[in-house]
Amino acid sequence: MKKNNMIKILPVVLLSAILFSCNDRLDINENPNSPTGSVVTPNLQITAIYARLATDIHNYNCYGSLMVGYQFPGDGVSGFGDLYSYNFPSSSYTARWNDNFAHLRDIQGVINAAAEDPYYQYFGAAAHLAKVITYQLLVDEYGDVPYTEGVRGGENITPKFDDDAEVYKYLISEIDEAISLFKSGTETTLKFTTSTDGLFGGDLTKWIQFANNLKLRLLIRAAGSEIDSFVQSNFTFSPEGFLLETAGYNPGYNASNQQNPVYNDYHSSVSGSISGYAHYYLPTTYLMTFYQKKFICGDEAVDAIEEVEGKLTDDRRGSLTYLGYPDVPNYMLGFQGPERPYTPNYIWIEGILKGRTQDFGMFYDFETYFLLAEAALIGHELNGDWKTNFKKGMIASFHYLATNVGGNLVDGADPEADVEEYIKNNSDSYLVNADKATTKEQQLEAIITQAYIAYNIINGHEAWNNYRRTAYPTIDNTGRRPNLTFASYLSDSPRPDRLSVRLVYPQDEYDLNYNTPDVGDSYSNPIFWDRN
Repeated sequence: MKKNNMIKILPVVLLSAILFSCNDRLDINENPNSPTGSVVTPNLQITAIYARLATDIHNYNCYGSLMVGYQFPGDGVSGFGDLYSYNFPSSSYTARWNDNFAHLRDIQGVINAAAEDPYYQYFGAAAHLAKVITYQLLVDEYGDVPYTEGVRGGENITPKFDDDAEVYKYLISEIDEAISLFKSGTETTLKFTTSTDGLFGGDLTKWIQFANNLKLRLLIRAAGSEIDSFVQSNFTFSPEGFLLETAGYNPGYNASNQQNPVYNDYHSSVSGSISGYAHYYLPTTYLMTFYQKKFICGDEAVDAIEEVEGKLTDDRRGSLTYLGYPDVPNYMLGFQGPERPYTPNYIWIEGILKGRTQDFGMFYDFETYFLLAEAALIGHELNGDWKTNFKKGMIASFHYLATNVGGNLVDGADPEADVEEYIKNNSDSYLVNADKATTKEQQLEAIITQAYIAYNIINGHEAWNNYRRTAYPTIDNTGRRPNLTFASYLSDSPRPDRLSVRLVYPQDEYDLNYNTPDVGDSYSNPIFWDRN
């Protein structure tokens, strides 16, 4: 394989299988506005919609994890030139766009069918929320998107592109409509069952709380932007409150033919085989600074093996995330998951990779707490002050990693005690000890940094969004040291952080729709909320 230079990374062996869902083998050169076939009844289609939504979110996680330094292709690996340079052409990551719009057509079909027949309105409400999540994924990476005319099929094959900030407003309305539908059902409305609701098993209160969480994420991301007045006037939520547990989706993942997509890509196939990216996706040196204060790494920038300075000590989450931590050298670490051999006779253990049948996290509890903490910083104490939610967010992160495939804490695990120890070991750092964060900027940096650690490999795209929005966690490119930045030192970006700000629309869009905005390159025209 051709040898490429790249960001300084730990030469570790990632024990995982990166299959088709994490790359662009799904690029289909498809007009995302072409008409679809017939729509089956909403109660039968909603399960497939959320199963595909889980895969969509995971694919963005793979991309975001590469962008924000959770993982990177190892030295000597070819085929990632645009990732090293961040110079993304219109052929990069096109599956994100094509797949999302293909799914949006099915989602809109359920919404339309439920609008025509109120018997299915709970399923229509769930489809509204799927639409919100999918459009937010698109807006957060592409900016302006076809929304008002985007999923009409053959009625309009050249839809206009709506302003990204305006789309956020539309999405808030979609959420409010979903909540209204969940609340206005009657005895004759078709109910969810455990087979049609792999998220909450038919619990409408949890669906409404989930909708509140989605609304909170949108509002926090848009706060301080050009639509801040809209944000502040809409900072109201349904009285059911927020979902303070992880929204774990499971359509019936099994070890025979359909396993959790995260496990499938980062561990092994259902047959137990590993291939492709499994052998060279590596954590960056920058990421490891949040686990160890001092460690040894290989540094191509100076062509040496050296000891580098870290930021925090976090041995507990380090050991829950990486195999062998800290007893083996950092450059020998792999992701935590069932031990070898990779066969169907796996061992259920804690960590990120708990097992083939583990739930897929649609919305993690730690994210909710960190969003509530940030909301408190801007004057909206919705569920306690920022310190309370900040600490609960850390506890939730420790708790998630210490649970097994069934969602239960492993024997002897004590996340609250772990967090107290974590604070003690980092008592001088305002990134961990909230009492040391005396300014609003330090408080925001602490929240976003802890979210960055919690999102590691779990939802890299949200960490990438947070970085572009806040410039946290901080990076320093002045000395181009790998422990100070996750940016590739082969970057072509003219920006001070040497990163990109967006993806470029697929070439098919330019060829088929004259309304497609000319964004130039991946370094300009940031998303409206990007104040970095």
